[in-house]
Amino acid sequence: MKYVFYVVGILILTLGISFTIQSDLGTSPFDALLVGLSIKVGLTVGSWEVIIALILIGCNSFLTRQRPEVLGLLTAFITGISIDMWLFLLHHLITPELWYSKVVCFGIGLVVIGLGTATYLHTNFAPIPVDRLTLIIQELTRTNLFLSRTFIYLVFLIIALILKGPIGVGTLLTVCLAGLILNYFMPFTKKVLDRILTDSSPSPNYDKDKNHSI
Repeated sequence: MKYVFYVVGILILTLGISFTIQSDLGTSPFDALLVGLSIKVGLTVGSWEVIIALILIGCNSFLTRQRPEVLGLLTAFITGISIDMWLFLLHHLITPELWYSKVVCFGIGLVVIGLGTATYLHTNFAPIPVDRLTLIIQELTRTNLFLSRTFIYLVFLIIALILKGPIGVGTLLTVCLAGLILNYFMPFTKKVLDRILTDSSPSPNYDKDKNHSI
């Protein structure tokens, strides 16, 4: 069951990313980096998601002094395909022109990103390398998700500016609010998903000799 929430979480996350891109107000620093690379170098936004993931997997391995989490590449691959899929579907459906419609589109995207990220992270299965890096920095610095996420976003913001990615007021809002939104949704999704996963687990009398992990 947790794998279902893993995929659903990624689909929700990438839908939110696509909303922010379509809002034309600026994306998160990481997504701005992906879009900037796509425009300047070529390939799709989703393709760069996978390429950058490879680099981050190596970085995460170095910080934790552990073997590379190759499953993170699977998540990045699914994320990349999902981003390209949502962008293709939303390209003609959602093209806000007025400023307030752009704000609404961006706001929806920002909240949906937080919900999707919290949902799939709670499954504890192959986090996206950038999200894994967030958790690693949180653990190493003994801070919360808000501070670690904000730090990472600031680093990517500098790189995105160099590549002239789609930086705007939305980018600033993402840097300031994304970590806070994620920090809000984490306990919420934990409570809901724990209840669902517990209810869906086999009865101890049915399978008492096996260990079940969630």
